[in-house]
Amino acid sequence: MQDLEGKVAFITGGGSGVALGQAKVFAEDARMKVVIADIRRDHLEEAMGYFATRGLPVHPIHLDITDREAYVRAADEAERVFGPVDLLCNTAGVSQFGPIESATYDDWDWQLEVNLKGMINGVQTFMPRMIARAAGGHIVNTASMSAFVALPSTAIYCTTKYAVRGLSESLRIELERYGIGVSLLCPGGVNTNIHESVLARPARFGRTGYYGADPEVFKRLKSVIESGFDPVDLARIVLAAVRRNEFWILPYPEFIPTLERYHKTVIAALREYESDPDYERRKKLGRHMPGAQ
Repeated sequence: MQDLEGKVAFITGGGSGVALGQAKVFAEDARMKVVIADIRRDHLEEAMGYFATRGLPVHPIHLDITDREAYVRAADEAERVFGPVDLLCNTAGVSQFGPIESATYDDWDWQLEVNLKGMINGVQTFMPRMIARAAGGHIVNTASMSAFVALPSTAIYCTTKYAVRGLSESLRIELERYGIGVSLLCPGGVNTNIHESVLARPARFGRTGYYGADPEVFKRLKSVIESGFDPVDLARIVLAAVRRNEFWILPYPEFIPTLERYHKTVIAALREYESDPDYERRKKLGRHMPGAQ
């Protein structure tokens, strides 16, 4: 999708953070028509204050991405306002950290509903429409470097982000025949307020073993990410990747040593079984299987 001017982008979580950075760049730099969808009305209002003063074609929609029927209505509204969606940015996400033994089912369900099922809802809502139009398109899914690296206190978050990575790699393979590109953005630190996402945690997920609206916790979490990417700078990298139809968006080379060590141990574990007597048999019988040599 090299020529994006005049085309339509739908960005979840677009009222703040990484997604707002994307909305700014796709509207200002790429001159697209942009729909920003967000569960927080205050974020939408604040974002629209920015776009309105610049006369940019941006339309806000209040949306809980875990609500499938509401998602369909949001897609219909986006099409009525701007036309069919060419670019879907599944960017909305939440985080809450703590020891796995302290987690409740509500802690699991909230992050799974937003980070994974919300993304699935976006794909299932817009993918059939893109295919039916037969005009190509692009999907950007936001995961995290936590899709590669597990750290203490991040088990639930990692579970969702590893799943997003698997979903995205599969979509890239499946949608190529329709001319629909797929990119996977895996941020490390970004200077946002994602640590405050618990403020929008629905009451139905109210039982938690972790922190709530704790200013001291927020301050500590903010200190970890405030030196990270500016959301607009990160969004410009995303824009370039969409134009080049690149899958991996990994602008964090500081993770190279960690991933090299990790993948070295994976390959070593596989090589332990090269001398297994059954290996040659499986190679012969499975030579037509995916991945077989």
